[in-house]
Amino acid sequence: MTADSIDDILPQNFAYVIFTFVYSYVLIMYLGINVGKARKKYGVKYPQMYSDKENVFNCIQRAHQNTLEAYPTWLIFQLISGLAFPLASSVLGAIWVTSRFSYAHGYYTGDPEKRMKGAYGYIGLLGVLILSVVAGLQLLDIV
Repeated sequence: MTADSIDDILPQNFAYVIFTFVYSYVLIMYLGINVGKARKKYGVKYPQMYSDKENVFNCIQRAHQNTLEAYPTWLIFQLISGLAFPLASSVLGAIWVTSRFSYAHGYYTGDPEKRMKGAYGYIGLLGVLILSVVAGLQLLDIV
């Protein structure tokens, strides 16, 4: 029995999916660092999640928290779609990750309505969801 190389296991161009995952890690760290900075600036001590006084802190915290809430779902669909459609999945994943930066920057203004600047991310999320469904259907020989 011989050991398979990574080229035998993963589809061609899956490296782009990997880079999308790395890009998403940069996003998560960036948002987390910003929450840490805001904690210091606004005097919000651990384990307190939110401030009774500082709405801007709450917006910075929510931008991070909301991204963390959506992240596991995106990760799963990004992986599944990336195994079947690595290039399309990578583009859609990059759209989703970039939109979370836009979402956060809008939220950081202290006006929660401005978080909608990142609404274009639904293109990326719905795209990888649809590609995941198509991948499942292909495995069942339905399409």
